[in-house]
Order: sequence, then structure tokens, then C-alpha cells
Amino acid sequence: MSEPAFTAPTLPEHETNPAPTVATSEAGADSPPAAPSDASPAALEPGGIVRGPSYVFFGTLAALTLLADVLTKAWAEISLTTRPPHDPSIILVTNHLTLTLAYNRGGAWGLLQSASEYIRRPFFLCVSVAAVIFIVSLYSRLAPMQRALKWGLPLVLGGALGNLTDRIVRTSVVDFIDYRGDWITKMNEGIATVFPAWNVTDHWPTFNVADMCICAGVALMAIDMIGSKHPPKAPAPPVASAA
Repeated sequence: MSEPAFTAPTLPEHETNPAPTVATSEAGADSPPAAPSDASPAALEPGGIVRGPSYVFFGTLAALTLLADVLTKAWAEISLTTRPPHDPSIILVTNHLTLTLAYNRGGAWGLLQSASEYIRRPFFLCVSVAAVIFIVSLYSRLAPMQRALKWGLPLVLGGALGNLTDRIVRTSVVDFIDYRGDWITKMNEGIATVFPAWNVTDHWPTFNVADMCICAGVALMAIDMIGSKHPPKAPAPPVASAA
């Protein structure tokens, strides 16, 4: 005797192979998760960790700037003090660029040149220490995209330390780069129209490597400030796919 055949129950048509439901947001199921608002993609390492400023780079560049300033000043004192009195300078570009040894007891453009030593040294010491503290604190807050400040701040720090070393060791700053030009005469003539006591000359105040690094660093800081006024536009959000 054979067993009766088994017939499977028939499901309604709308219940066969039901499609899985997927929860989608208004932005679309295929859109990637949004990055944190306080960290740009450039600031993230592959593991998603925000990179801070490199103090190794900061200290190395500042130390190299300081070393270059100290060595060039030592060379200038040794080489220029041994030259004959009738030819004390080394001419690099005739009528434009010479190496002439000079000592500046004041600041830029002879600021506080004739002031008392009891006023001048504490003043420049306090200014230099305040500048160092400001530079280090500003560098600690740098964002990875601020490349101009990354280079500018250690240059300013190294130059400031170079001139500060002179004020502590020699009580005056060693300058040896002397530049002159016709445009300087015209600039001074323009200033003299406003300040009649202004000295009209074709000489730029004698400077050194530390001054050059400070000016370059300040220029990079200005570039960063100008660039920060026009931040890059944020990328457009991804469009949800039709699926």
C-alpha cells in the first residue's frame, strides 16, 4: 500500500520572496558617514587620529636659524675686524651691497639707541621673552593646513633668539649686511615730507641673518593671515543614489 503524496501549502503571491527592508536616511543609504566637524580630512591620519604640530620640526628649524645667525656673526667679527683701516668693508655688489661691521645697541632703526643701559636691556629682554612665549603658544594651536605659519614661526623664533643672545653676551647686536639703493632714497624723501627731521639716505639700516629670518617669518605669517580670510569651500554632500 503506497503512502499518500504530500502537497506543500501554497503561499500567496505577495508573500513569496519578500524583499528585505533597509532603513534609509534623507541623505541616502549610499552616502558615507559625515566626518567630525572639528577635523578636516587633511588633519586625520589613516586611523582617524588628528595630527598635531611637529615640535621636532619646530625646534630643528629654529635651532638651524639660530646656528646660522651665530656662525655668520662670528665670521663677520673675525673677518671684518682684521681688514685694513682704509678698506674695512667687503664689496659684494658695487654701490649696492657690502659687508660692513656695525654694532646696534638699540632695536630696529636705532630704537632706544641712546637710552640708558638700565632701561634698554630689561626692555628688549622682556620683549624677546614675550615674543618667544607667544610664538610657542601660537605654534601649539596650528592646524595642519597652516603650512606658512608652520615655517614662519620657527624662523621668527630662531631670529629672535639670535639677537637676544647678542644683547645678553655683547649688550649690542652685531650687524654686517649693508644695502643701498635709489628706491631707499626716494622712500626716505617721502617720509621726510611728513617728518622733516627724518634722515634722507640711500642706506637701508645694516642688518644680519637673524633680521632676514624674522622678516621672512613675518611675511609667511602675513600670507597665512591673508589666506585664512578665504577658506576653501567645503565639498558638496554626496547625492543619494536612485536605489
